[in-house]
Amino acid sequence: MSLLIERAQYHLSAHNMGQLPPDEGSEVAFAGRSNAGKSSALNALTRQNSLARVSKTPGRTQQLVFFQVTPDAHLVDLPGYGYAKVPLDLQAHWQAFIDRYFRTREALKGLVVVMDIRHPLKDYDRQMLAYAVQRGLPAHALLTKADKLSRSQQMQTLQKVRKELHSSFGDTVSVQVFSGAARTGVDEARGIIGGWLGLA
Repeated sequence: MSLLIERAQYHLSAHNMGQLPPDEGSEVAFAGRSNAGKSSALNALTRQNSLARVSKTPGRTQQLVFFQVTPDAHLVDLPGYGYAKVPLDLQAHWQAFIDRYFRTREALKGLVVVMDIRHPLKDYDRQMLAYAVQRGLPAHALLTKADKLSRSQQMQTLQKVRKELHSSFGDTVSVQVFSGAARTGVDEARGIIGGWLGLA
């Protein structure tokens, strides 16, 4: 049952491949630009206020952070991208680390890409989706902060993004509107993530 996601708790943080937990069970990774609302989405999905730190300074997640749902199921928070004031060599390290994680991690079952509904499908979003598609993994786009738009604007953006994703990636990437603040789309997202983790 996807409600098991509420049991998620911090497990470990990894700065390199050697620090990752054993490559077994199921993992769903979360990616997103530093101001896209990724931490808020993780908190809403797990019904916890501070599982993933919501920072006033975007880009604080500088490691792969693993949250354990069950001994065999994890949510993985990938480094935020876009606003982090970090040296270029550290950015290069993240890039290589995430690239290798995507290419080699057998436990990885799906990717959630979090995008601000007002600014969807930036270059980084496309790059992360391409990682998943190249690996043959399903991906799901969360159009967050939907409460900032009217219902008709939400639907307009959803249709536009869905059309663009389909032309780029076929049927491998799904998309929905989401708002942690208004709890819009939480159950839909939980169902998808729970299915990938084998919690159904």
